[in-house]
Order: sequence, then C-alpha cells, then structure tokens
Amino acid sequence: MAAFEYYSFWLQVLEKGFGFFFFGFTILFSIFSILVYILRLKPWCNCDLCRSYSTSSWSLEFNNLCDWYSHLLQKSSTGTIHVHVLGNIITTNPKNVEYILKTRFENFPKGKAFSVILGDLLGRGIFNVDGDSWKFQRKMASLELGSVSMRFYAFEIVANEIKTRLIPLLSSVSSKEGTILDLQDVLRRFSFDTICKFSFGLDPACLDLSLPVSEFANAFDLATQLSAGRAMTPSPLIWKLKRFFNIGSEKKLKEAIKLVNSLAEEVIKQRRNKGFSSHHDLLSRFMANTDDNKYLRDIIVSFLLAGRDTVASALTCFFWLLAKHPEVKEAILDESNQIIGTSSSEKLASLEEMQKMHYLQAAMYESMRLYPPVQFDSKYCQEDDVLPDGTFVKKGTRMTYHPYAMGRMQSIWGPDCHEFKPERWLQDGRFKPESPFKCPVFQGGLRVCLGKDIALVEMKSIALSLIRQFDVQVIVPTSHSPRFMPGLTASVRGGLQVQIQERRYKSS
Repeated sequence: MAAFEYYSFWLQVLEKGFGFFFFGFTILFSIFSILVYILRLKPWCNCDLCRSYSTSSWSLEFNNLCDWYSHLLQKSSTGTIHVHVLGNIITTNPKNVEYILKTRFENFPKGKAFSVILGDLLGRGIFNVDGDSWKFQRKMASLELGSVSMRFYAFEIVANEIKTRLIPLLSSVSSKEGTILDLQDVLRRFSFDTICKFSFGLDPACLDLSLPVSEFANAFDLATQLSAGRAMTPSPLIWKLKRFFNIGSEKKLKEAIKLVNSLAEEVIKQRRNKGFSSHHDLLSRFMANTDDNKYLRDIIVSFLLAGRDTVASALTCFFWLLAKHPEVKEAILDESNQIIGTSSSEKLASLEEMQKMHYLQAAMYESMRLYPPVQFDSKYCQEDDVLPDGTFVKKGTRMTYHPYAMGRMQSIWGPDCHEFKPERWLQDGRFKPESPFKCPVFQGGLRVCLGKDIALVEMKSIALSLIRQFDVQVIVPTSHSPRFMPGLTASVRGGLQVQIQERRYKSS
C-alpha cells in the first residue's frame, strides 16, 4: 500500500511537471512566433516613408491617406512603393496590375490574411474567398447578372425607386426654401433599397419621405468601417488582442455584426416563408442550390457591399465634380435633350436612349477615374515573384494596386491627369473605353466586376433624373478635395450637403 502511494505521489509530480513544461513551452513558442512575425514586418523601419506612416505625420500635409500614397507613387520612377511596416507593396503601374489580375492570377489570390481581416463581416462571401468557393459563387452570379432579363429587371427596380421615392423626396425638399439635404445619405438610402429589392426581393423603404432610421444600414456601415480599420494597423496582433479581450473597436464591431447577422437571418427566413422557386432575386437563385443559412448570410452581406456603397460613393463624387464643373452638367443636359426631348423633365430615359448618351458615359468614367468607389485593392503573393517593373515580391507579401493613385499619374493619363475632362473618353463623339488595367475601377481579369453594366445603368439613371429635373447646389466649398472616411469604399466625411431647386421646363 505504501509503495502504491509512493508511486502515485511521484506520478502526480511528473504529471504536474510535464503540464508545467508543456504550458511553458507553448508560451515560449507563441512568443517566438510573434517575434518572427514582427521581425518580418520590420515595425522599427526608420525609412522616411515608414516613419511618416507610423507617426501619421503625413496627415500634416495631406487630408487623405490615399492622397499621400498618390504623392509617393507619383515620385516613384516605377510607380511602385514598399511600405515595410505593413509588409505591403503598392503599385500604379498598369503592367503590374495586369500581371496581378490576369497573367499571374493564381499567384495573387485574396489570401488567408485578407480573409481573416474581413472574415467576421464577409465570412465566405464572394469577395473574401478563393478557389472552388469563389468559382461557384461567381458562376452562379454571372449566370444571373449576365442575362438580359435580369438587366431589365434591375432597370425596372431602379426606375420605380426614382419615380416613387427619389423624385418625390427631392421635390418635397425643393419646395422648402433654404432646406439643406445630405445627398450622400439620400444616395446610400436609394442604393440600399434597390440592392435589397434586386438581391433579396425585399423592400427596406429607406428612402421614404420620412427618411426612417435603418438599424441594419447603420450597423452595416459601422461594421465595414471597423473591418477596414483592421487592415490599417501595423500588426494584426493589435486588433486580434482587442477582439480576444472584447474591447474598443473590436467590441463595437462584434455588436454591429451581431445586428447584421440577426437581420440577415430574418431576410432568409422571410424569403423561405414566401417561397423562392418563382422569384427573380439573386438570393432566391442561391437558395435553390444550398440550405446553409450561414453561407446565404455571407452572400447577402457581399451583395450589399457591392451594390450599395459603391454606387452611392461614385455618385456622391460625381455630383461634387459637377458642382465644380457646371459646363459638364450643361453638356449632359444638352445631350439628353437631343435624345429624349425637352417637353418634360420627368420622363425617364430608356435603356436604349441611355446607350446613345456617350458624353454621359464618358463623364461617369472620368469621375470614377479621379474618385473610384474602391480606392485600392489588395492580394497576397503565394510564391516569390517578380513584377514586370522589376520589383521582387516575397511570398506572403501584401500586394496592392491603387486605382485612386492611378487616376493621378501623369505617366498614365498625361500632364492634365488632375483635370476633370470627360472628353478624354470620347473619340469622334463616341465613348471609347480604356484598358481595365489602366483604369481598374471595375477590377480586371478573372475578377472583373460582374455587376458593372447594372451599376452603370443605375448611376446614369439617377444622375440623368437629377440633372434634368433639379438644380443641385453643393453647399460645402469645392476648392479642396473631399475628405474620406476609412472604410472598404470611399465615403465622404460629413456627407455632401446640398440645396435642391426644381428646374422649370418650357414646352417645346
């Protein structure tokens, strides 16, 4: 008995000793792994660029981080820079962009690091995955978005929202002298209504005359802003620790995503209750192929991100530019009058009529050249590579192409690159597109935006309706560039404050 107790005692000692050793080894290994990661990032890099980023001293001279990057890229002989503290190579070289998006597409996926950053919000949605999952979602979406019937369906939704909500709201505001309206907010509400109708078959009615508060929209805005903020931190350890302890921005993000999830689940529940086999919306098409509610939730969030924020962002900057360049607005109005007529400002242009408006198309592309809705996009290098400009890209490096900066490169657009000139997109009066790798506002290669045509129809329909029926006066000074909020898309800080006056048309 004594011998048994003796061996039992030493067995317990050995177990505790082994447990302590294993725990200590785990801690030391974790610290070692963290140190290796930090060493790879070079957080102490003392070059001018990294020091300016780390201390935010760039903000003393530039209002936006994208403007500072543009300045640096303009000075670079190759149009490429390396931000060592972020482990990020940024380029504006069209040959590099084509190499990343097309030539070596398989070597530059979204990557695990990107998926982790946006994983809590986007989950397994199309913008956050690679491989088979991406191919399946893209195939499903391309079959629907590429069909003529779906484009007409989208146009009908947009036209109805314009007639029944946008025009009545702006007419109501125009009748109240001195009323100031945030046009960016109106555009976000419009695109939120239309993307929900088009994608899910549900109407949130955000653009009703009362301009109701939408918890879903607000939570979605906060979640996208905070998720994008993760990518701005010098090390992912910062936001991961905040998430682990549920503090600060990560606590707010968790709460916002919880609300987004609950409302997305309600969307799925309602669609199932109403039935989905005979409906045209995108969610119904996906529901016919999967019963995984979590997967459907991720698809919902992805389509919201694609169809809501990008359209509103592009149009906000478009109207800001029109305020600076009234001659462009008048040229669009003249073109529409020649095609639609001047008898009524309320008549909406048909798809066929809009296809004839080459100047309007040129003005849209010129606006997005200068102010793309998505200012930059990142991939991750899977294996060591060399870009066409000779830049070596180490495995695991974040590789970013920067459409915002590309629109400001003399080497791409000439000495007048900073000017708003729709004419640069016209040849003999007809719209002439540029290479998607020169102006990648809709990406390019295998990940080119599937909803490009639908988005352009929506933007042109809204712009044309407002230009023909209202005089939109921007209140804020247009002498300086807009200041943008951090986020996945370019939202103007403080919105776009305008006054609305109804145009008076004379019968022809």
